[in-house]
Amino acid sequence: MEKLLNIISDKVSAAFAQAGYEASYGRVTVSNRPDLCEYQCNGALPAAKLYHKAPIQIARDVAARLAEDPAFSEVQAAMPGFLNLKLSPAFLAAYLEQTRTAPRFGVEPDPKAGAVVIDYGGANVAKPLHIGHLRSAIIGESIKRIQRFFGAETIGDTHLGDWGLQMGLVIAGLQERQPELCYYDESFTGPYPEEAPFTISDLEEIYPAASARSKVDEAFAARAHDYTVRLQHGEPGPYALWQHIMRVSKADLRKNYDRLGVHFEAWLGESDAQPYIPEMLREMDEKGILVESEGARVIEVQEPADTREIPPCILIKSDGATLYATTDLATIKQRMQTWAPSKILYVVDKRQSLHFEQVFRSARKAGLVKPETELRHIGFGTMNGKDGKPFKTRSGGVMRLETLINEITDFVRAKVVENKLVGDEDVENVTAKIAMAALKYGDLMNAPTKDYVFDLDRFAAFEGNTGPYILYTVVRIKSILARYGAWEELPIRAPETPEAKDLMLALTRLPDALELAYRDCAPNLICAYIYELAGCANKFYHETHILTEEDPEKQKGYVALVGLTKRVLETCIDLLGFEAPEKM
Repeated sequence: MEKLLNIISDKVSAAFAQAGYEASYGRVTVSNRPDLCEYQCNGALPAAKLYHKAPIQIARDVAARLAEDPAFSEVQAAMPGFLNLKLSPAFLAAYLEQTRTAPRFGVEPDPKAGAVVIDYGGANVAKPLHIGHLRSAIIGESIKRIQRFFGAETIGDTHLGDWGLQMGLVIAGLQERQPELCYYDESFTGPYPEEAPFTISDLEEIYPAASARSKVDEAFAARAHDYTVRLQHGEPGPYALWQHIMRVSKADLRKNYDRLGVHFEAWLGESDAQPYIPEMLREMDEKGILVESEGARVIEVQEPADTREIPPCILIKSDGATLYATTDLATIKQRMQTWAPSKILYVVDKRQSLHFEQVFRSARKAGLVKPETELRHIGFGTMNGKDGKPFKTRSGGVMRLETLINEITDFVRAKVVENKLVGDEDVENVTAKIAMAALKYGDLMNAPTKDYVFDLDRFAAFEGNTGPYILYTVVRIKSILARYGAWEELPIRAPETPEAKDLMLALTRLPDALELAYRDCAPNLICAYIYELAGCANKFYHETHILTEEDPEKQKGYVALVGLTKRVLETCIDLLGFEAPEKM
């Protein structure tokens, strides 16, 4: 379905051509002076230089050609040469009726979408999720949903940190607690127990204690390193323990991600990329791009056009160890072989930008991806406390994500109960949905790269630019529709009030908002759009007697309009990763 702005631009371009001017000057934009008009065209100003005419004369020539077009209720040429346009109510209603009945509101899918891998989450096994994982999870889930809306086959991969020294530390730390376990008996021939000898709570104690001890106890650090090597060589005891760690950790991670409304299609980790490393390094060697540098093996990624220094990408250290870059490149190789994606998007802290620049350049130099494959790092800023510093617990530590969700839920529950928003039987369901809206919208309304201040009072408010305000708008419309009855097939009618027309104009801007959010991987653009739409919907509600309107035809038009608004808002909040309750 053609976007409204394109249809209007085509009409104005045709009028420029009919008046004897280049059609390219007819580009139309949404008015920056809504008090004067709805759309504007400034093409007469640059055209004046080419045609040696006063711009107002050109604007008048074009306005004369548009005067009889039924799409416009008003066309004015204004000094010094602007074209101010207002749409006719009938034309606007006809366009929105197409929107109402079209699949996906007429938003066209991307024919080149293909498969898209979104790398987000970044959880580490044997460690609890903390607030540092929040933005990656929320932003990544929304971007994945937006990509899917535009026709992509999406694969969300949490890319678990499940390999390396941290595993050796946990295995060595567990040995200190339970040295009698069969996994440490080299003469044990199996089979190993099916049940893990620890819980997630045990792991959450073992890892930080082992990590701290390794910094002061050389013998313990050496033992942890030895277990890491033995694990990576597939020794049965350490490998069986690692499998237990993975099962217990994944179950806990799933529980917390589920609560956050974040769902991954793939739960692969660094360990899954390890088998691809030898072949990848061999291929790089054969191509001559893996070179020696101070004992290490690196890929030079500096390019002649660079205006700053880009250090080489180190793949093998002088002691023979591989690094994150090695694993990330092997993961790209794995993903290309498994899914052949058109895009791989990484939702990772913006402070990792240099790392990803090195990895992406190395991947292209090594031929791991096709030339047309998009590799993009979507870097995000930090969530800060009111002091402007990274958010901490009251004691100064890093807050667990579960604790943060509990605090928000408790805060919202108190407001729901205090204001008697719903009956006792609905409190928990409604509280959970409002809490998620407050948390996610409070994050997503900011551009991903922007740092923001976590302010629970502001995020959970039912007024202003907040998630609960958006939910309240949806629930208010649901209440109207429930009281009216069957509304789904009612057609859109021409607007009869300024508030109705403003709401309709806001609805026409949906495709532009979604397409920009898709192009830029920017959920904040959807937040900005639905805040504007909710504002227009609430103004229409306050100024219009929808359910008490005596003219049944007018009432049908009002109901059809708010029904379409509800559908658009619900679609958008689903793309952001939350949903509205039935009551509120």
